[in-house]
Amino acid sequence: MKDIMGMMKAAQEMKGRMEDLQNQIAEMTVEGRSGGGMVTVTLSGKGEMKGLKIDQSLISDDISVVEDLIIAAHNDAKGKLEYETNAKMQELTAGLPLPPGLKFPF
Repeated sequence: MKDIMGMMKAAQEMKGRMEDLQNQIAEMTVEGRSGGGMVTVTLSGKGEMKGLKIDQSLISDDISVVEDLIIAAHNDAKGKLEYETNAKMQELTAGLPLPPGLKFPF
């Protein structure tokens, strides 16, 4: 009976830590850049675009170049967000016997 109570307590603690982590991730912001910093995209921890900065010198360029740079900056920011989220999840789940490749939370 002690083991079950211990497992339930550990599960509750994990739930609380997971909720805290989700709040931390939601409050994060990351920036992605392209074109040597001429285009910057800011994403929230939920992946919502919160900002877009385009260097004035690009305004006279071909619009397709600007569009490509925006996409590249967004993809850079998204990759950084995924990296940061995964790093925080690994900290939380360190020591848990989870199978490789398991996405947490389910």
